[in-house]
Amino acid sequence: MVREGLRGILSGQPDFVVAGETDGGNEGVSLAAQLQPDVVLMDLRMPGLDGVGAIRQIVERKIATHVLVLTTYDSDADIVRAMEAGVTGYLLRDASRQELFRAVRAAAKGESALTPGVASRLLGRMRTPAEEQLTEREVEVLQLVAKSNSNRLVGRRAGR
Repeated sequence: MVREGLRGILSGQPDFVVAGETDGGNEGVSLAAQLQPDVVLMDLRMPGLDGVGAIRQIVERKIATHVLVLTTYDSDADIVRAMEAGVTGYLLRDASRQELFRAVRAAAKGESALTPGVASRLLGRMRTPAEEQLTEREVEVLQLVAKSNSNRLVGRRAGR
């Protein structure tokens, strides 16, 4: 239903053409490679390959398109992951039609497009002093936990 609504809104603009649509990340990458649109609107949560994974593949495969995230997810982690993957812009689904139109037009030119809330959060993150680096022991503990080791085993190995 969301895609149908977006298609209707975007198709109403004389300078926009909706070239294709899909609901999965893998299909999105394939469609972007095939159609080479100026802009891809990408959600972060999709079946199969998620949005960040799809963005990374589009960038790595050097598909000549700009990716604009349009999502409901606005956590710092989601925003940063998408930015690091190579998005051109990041919009939240509560953006107005005019914001969406401006963002798509900016993205088509390769210009950054961020909703004000996202831009504020990114600026706030950049202004905050960098967090302390993890110690070697902390990294070792995290690696052991990431490998699904039990707390007891992690404690024995890290406790040396």
